[in-house]
Amino acid sequence: MERFSMHVETDDADRAHDQDDQLRRSMGDDQLRRSAEAALDADPSDAKAWSILGLLLRRAGKLEEAIACHRRGLEHAPDNWSVWSNLGNALTEAGRLAEGVAAQEEAFRREPGNGTILFNRAVAFRKAGRYAEALAAIDLASSENGEPTALLRWERALTRLQIGDYVHGFDDYEARRQIPSYHARRPSAPPWNGQELDGRRVFVTTEQGFGDALLVARYLPMVKKAGGRLVYECHSELRRVFSGLDPDEWVAWGAPAPSCDVEVSQMTLPMLFRTTLASVPPPVPLTVPVEAREKAAWRLGEREPGTLRVGMVWSGRSTFADNAWRATRLAPFLRLAEIPGVRLYSLQKGPQEAELDALGPAGRLVVPLGPHVEDFADTAAMIERLDLVIMTDSSVAHLAGSLGTPIWNLVQHVPYWVYGFTGERTPWYPSMRLFRQGPELDWAPVFARVREALHEEVRRRAERDAPTARTP
Repeated sequence: MERFSMHVETDDADRAHDQDDQLRRSMGDDQLRRSAEAALDADPSDAKAWSILGLLLRRAGKLEEAIACHRRGLEHAPDNWSVWSNLGNALTEAGRLAEGVAAQEEAFRREPGNGTILFNRAVAFRKAGRYAEALAAIDLASSENGEPTALLRWERALTRLQIGDYVHGFDDYEARRQIPSYHARRPSAPPWNGQELDGRRVFVTTEQGFGDALLVARYLPMVKKAGGRLVYECHSELRRVFSGLDPDEWVAWGAPAPSCDVEVSQMTLPMLFRTTLASVPPPVPLTVPVEAREKAAWRLGEREPGTLRVGMVWSGRSTFADNAWRATRLAPFLRLAEIPGVRLYSLQKGPQEAELDALGPAGRLVVPLGPHVEDFADTAAMIERLDLVIMTDSSVAHLAGSLGTPIWNLVQHVPYWVYGFTGERTPWYPSMRLFRQGPELDWAPVFARVREALHEEVRRRAERDAPTARTP
């Protein structure tokens, strides 16, 4: 059978490129698998066929099997740069970050001028948290191409924002519009450039997730101050909690675009307002309706004296591509119930709520609030009655941070850029404390630090609330 030739096509915006993607797309997974298996039946030393099986396994989420297939290919063709790069992609996606970088360096050593190798190398450096090397790799890839492609600019945006270079990072962030996998509204009006609006209607469109909408809602009052009439596209789940924004017109998410003079995406607003680390606006005040507060009061009931109410979220939306990196399980949170005086409340929504049902009698250690939550206003009312929220990153982190509730956000090694790359604080949410994963991507040390900090928080509050001794 004829051996496979390697071609390249753009994949997900921040995902490294496998060398066989175009072949995979043109043939389809089943046909490609059969062809690769037939090639191996004819010649078990066909390195590219082994690598194609690795690609298919990687796409199916079977990362260790994918790595083994790429390694088998390298047994037969140790100098094949494309197999080295595909191996690096699989290693990085499996969280074996140092190995992923090393594999991309092997590919680069063998084929230093290949654009896909240069791109994959930059992605591997960034995902390993090696930001200076990522920027150098992007510069090298850009010089090879004459100028940075949209994908290289996107990688550079993520890297620059992570290290706090907002001035250049937000400029590069606009490259998302040129990425084939980018999905957003089609333009319906000329873009707003941030100038005075002089009464014109400006349509602010929503892109990305609920957390992003909560993050950048702080800019909407600034848009209104520019002198225009604000027309705002809003998810129904956020409508009540955003009601205090009082736009001139609401547009339901995904509804036909209204007639406006100019428009702007919500994620472009930080760039238009020239945001720096020193000029991040405070979170916008949120609205918590009376009926939501009444529901929360009924569900949480009277506080036990001397107790600390702690809310929990252990996973964001499972459909979010990065969720497997940022989420964990309920089990490590349950150890917080061992701390005297701590009472746990689950704010979790979605399929992961099933982990509560599986607890059996131990389920009494956690009060489930998720079944009583219909939208973010309900969640906000529940959070108002808690003392602290401890969670892995998701939209609820942005909600709690916007409310000013103390929140301990447990973030992955390379988290969302808002959280930077070091330290316990972010200028975006003053009430948030960050507990960071290390490069080994192990949650156990993170939870060890959380338990120690929670013991200290209980002790501190007990001292604060103890009656002052009176001198006779």
